[in-house]
Amino acid sequence: MENLFKMKRRFVIIGSNSFSGSTLIDLLQQDEGNEVVGISRSKEKDRLFLAYKGGLQFHQMNLNTDLDKMLQLFDKYEPHYIVNFASQSEVAPSWEYPEQWYQTNCMSIVRLSNELKDRKYLKGYVHISTPEVYGSCPKVTESAPLNPSTPYAASRAAADMFLLCLARNFDFPLTIIRSTNVYGAHQQLWKIIPRTVIYLKQGRKIELHGGGDQIRSFIHIRDVARGILKAIELGKPGSIYHLSPQNGCSIKWIVQRVCELMGHDFDKATVSFGKRAGQDACYIIDSSKARTELGWHPQIPLDEGLKEVIQWVGENWEGISTAPLEYIHKAY
Repeated sequence: MENLFKMKRRFVIIGSNSFSGSTLIDLLQQDEGNEVVGISRSKEKDRLFLAYKGGLQFHQMNLNTDLDKMLQLFDKYEPHYIVNFASQSEVAPSWEYPEQWYQTNCMSIVRLSNELKDRKYLKGYVHISTPEVYGSCPKVTESAPLNPSTPYAASRAAADMFLLCLARNFDFPLTIIRSTNVYGAHQQLWKIIPRTVIYLKQGRKIELHGGGDQIRSFIHIRDVARGILKAIELGKPGSIYHLSPQNGCSIKWIVQRVCELMGHDFDKATVSFGKRAGQDACYIIDSSKARTELGWHPQIPLDEGLKEVIQWVGENWEGISTAPLEYIHKAY
């Protein structure tokens, strides 16, 4: 195999506008040996919601409608690695428009990867999946059966299964990453941690579906970015890697801890609602494989990460307080 690490490593990040994608770009840009191209369906976001500082070769392309243009770009640039974060990622709205989630999360992935399997310049395709493909999952490993409980999760599981077929039958250089609940500065404001900080500053009640008893495993986005890079450099082709902390905690506990850090009374700041349809009780995945094979482990303690988000919101309050605080659905 040619030694790619003595030349510029060429990366394409699909979904570069995403919280996770922009954080990986920031990490890659810290190494002068990397060249990075970003692709997203929307124009490049404001710096407030991007982890990288700038200097990205950016292309506005939609995976659903611009595949031919995307392939032309790939064939001209000949990336060594493509990392795909693109997805319809919200769970609750997937019940209303399941066909749109299947279009983006499954059919477009099938079309893209079927074309990429014949590109000899590609050394690695990293697909960012989700532990929701397992359904409610108490400490599952990468070999656990898939049991999705929402249209979102089912669409992701279908794509994962096709990609694994390509890896088995065509030596497609696939790596699948499943990480648990990411958080950190620059995250979408409707996610539970930034939303909690914002609502506390605004004096609004924080809604806890199902009382917030659901168990989740929160991991800082920079730890996930490091794990993805380690999987690219050290992972075995055709592998799935989990990236997660050792233990989980309830949504209620997370909100309570943010209240404590900001000096607010949890009981006065929250209100409980019924559970959402298909809401899984627990997401705890076993990351022993990544720790053993890749030498990866999370480095950012939860309290440190929560304080970072609180500080980010505070320092950028003028822009954040006027930004939309709810998910805005875009078809395809």
